[in-house]
Amino acid sequence: MSESRTGHLALPERIAGLAALARNLGWSWDGDARALFRFIDETLWHLTRHNPLALLRRVDPGRLAACAANPEFVRFYDTLMEKAARQASYEGTWFAATHPELRGRPVAYFCAEFGLHNSVPIYSGGLGILAGDHCKEASDLGVPLMGVGLLYTRGYFDQRLRLDGWQEDADEKFDPSLMPLERLVGPEGTPALASVRTAGRSVHVGAWRIMVGRVPVYLLDTDLEQNDPADRELSHRLYRGSQDLRLRQEWILGVGGVRVLRALGQRPFAWHANEGHAAFMLLELVRELVAQGVAFDEAVRRVRAASVFTTHTPLAAAHDAFSREQVEASTGPIWEEMGVSRETMLRLGHHPTQDHWHFHMPVLAIRLSQHVNGVSRRHGEEARRMWGALWPGRDAARIPIGHVTNGVHLATWMSQRMAQTLDAHLGAGWIYRVDEPGFWDCVLSVDDAVLWAAHMEMKVALLRAIREDARQRWAEQWKEALHLVGAGTLLDERALTIGFARRFATYKRATLIFRDLDRLQRLLVNPWRPVQLIFSGKAHPADEPGKQMLQRVYALTRELRFEGRIGFVEDYEMHMAHRLVEGVDLWLNLPRPPLEASGTSGMKAALNAVPQLSTLDGWWAEAYDGRNGWAIPPAPEGADGDAADAEHLYRLLEEEVVPLFYTRDGRGIPVGWVEKMKRALAVAGQRFTTRRMVRQYVTDHYVPAIKGQAPGDDPPTA
Repeated sequence: MSESRTGHLALPERIAGLAALARNLGWSWDGDARALFRFIDETLWHLTRHNPLALLRRVDPGRLAACAANPEFVRFYDTLMEKAARQASYEGTWFAATHPELRGRPVAYFCAEFGLHNSVPIYSGGLGILAGDHCKEASDLGVPLMGVGLLYTRGYFDQRLRLDGWQEDADEKFDPSLMPLERLVGPEGTPALASVRTAGRSVHVGAWRIMVGRVPVYLLDTDLEQNDPADRELSHRLYRGSQDLRLRQEWILGVGGVRVLRALGQRPFAWHANEGHAAFMLLELVRELVAQGVAFDEAVRRVRAASVFTTHTPLAAAHDAFSREQVEASTGPIWEEMGVSRETMLRLGHHPTQDHWHFHMPVLAIRLSQHVNGVSRRHGEEARRMWGALWPGRDAARIPIGHVTNGVHLATWMSQRMAQTLDAHLGAGWIYRVDEPGFWDCVLSVDDAVLWAAHMEMKVALLRAIREDARQRWAEQWKEALHLVGAGTLLDERALTIGFARRFATYKRATLIFRDLDRLQRLLVNPWRPVQLIFSGKAHPADEPGKQMLQRVYALTRELRFEGRIGFVEDYEMHMAHRLVEGVDLWLNLPRPPLEASGTSGMKAALNAVPQLSTLDGWWAEAYDGRNGWAIPPAPEGADGDAADAEHLYRLLEEEVVPLFYTRDGRGIPVGWVEKMKRALAVAGQRFTTRRMVRQYVTDHYVPAIKGQAPGDDPPTA
């Protein structure tokens, strides 16, 4: 059973189906659906930041009546409703055609965050966006996937910068009535679907469902009246609070997630833990089997055979590890239900060489998953090195951890303007032909003038959006005019515009380009060949060094010597991310190798024909071919890596990037630059979309897991 949190929408009967269309996020990557909502009221569409539920609540009823009487609108509406009915079925999808024998055998995909749309602020960054893209592509391909996460009713956080650039953290503006959420209820009509014992109390767990095309995502909620006040807070905020709170959230996600699925009658055949936060689901699956009479060792073998674990970072500090005392206090005597000793259960999270008295969530996931992978080729190598101690005495090449390089969802991240450009060149419906051999080579013949004109439109739209964002903050929040300079209101569409937008973690080195301020000044304020920088991103609320790095960047936006050519866009989220990856000229990525597992922002930019300049880390180590952007090579052995990389960055900008951008033909088109743009688009489209990524997960991991194939099982021995 379910009830809609979005309530009743008063719509004319002839177009009443708009409510159902708005309540499935499939509209968010369907250009025709977005055009239909935009047709209703284009200004309101932009004011609501492309949220159809907010639009339908606020639009003048007279305007809706006019749309219902408009033959053009009604024809468009009928076509979309027919398409929505077809897409509700799995018939005719890639998965149905490729694996018809697996019909009705779903995969459960657990993740701590899902970045589905900016109107549903339950994500912090790359992990969540990747999870959202994974669900969207599974829908497109017809993969029978279901997501499981937490509904953070106070979100991650809203970012506010003081005049001195220090980040202040406020709760997200969270209005469930403007989100396509359905409360799921039990047979008695109560919201509690399951209970989980933790910290000596039973916590009742409810769930909301959000449809992502064909894929349901179940979001768990402990903010229920029957729960202790402390337990109600478990699902309030993402990645905030004490370690004990974090541990209990992960216990709710894993154990509660499995139990909620069971209460809803769901029987997944394969289980995918996307990062170690979700690993407790595997422990619960073992407990279930033991409760059914299966011996512990056999239960572990069965769970391993059906499970996939994806690790997303080579940073040891980023992997959750809790003290044994914390785990015991949070999980209670679950080992008794599993028929084993406390030590046997705790050993599942034991790392043989690190933090002996801690319980490591990634180790738990590795021990209970047959299929383990990193998220790029380079990261796979790092993961084998990092976790090799679990298989003592083995060469790194023989550690059974592979890789599936991340991708991004093409229909979500390619701008409407770029898609229209390809429509004109390749014909309408080209998105259904992307698997044809040589297809992406066709973009190399797009007319230079046409592609450049499309890019300049997106660039102007970006700078307009930045000014409008600053205008709203000036009206509602800011009191000092200097904020307007720092926000990028002085940026010029004619200047070479470089974008750097991502989480402000120190290893991502947002300040590397500021290592030599005199040299940077000469680059930025050259009146014949000006350059400008746009930064955006959040530091984790507990990351003081990240906040200090952000503060330094913000301070430099207001230095007179740079003449307003550096801007920082506050409160980075998906809506502004779309604008940035579409509108900058060059995407900058400067992680300290080998600490970037994959990175996907550069892929999004490339799908909009924006080349990248990056260190050879993560996805760029396998994407860079010399023609689709620029690369900073590894620093010499024993050298100061930051100094060497900064020197190479400056030289690339001075000697290659800036001259190429400003070398124009008689039409004013930078022909050499446009060639880089085309190549960036072709490489990203061919190799770095979720279409390739999800198919690889299906073929290499999901199908064997669904079938329970275990001949290659190779569990850790330490």
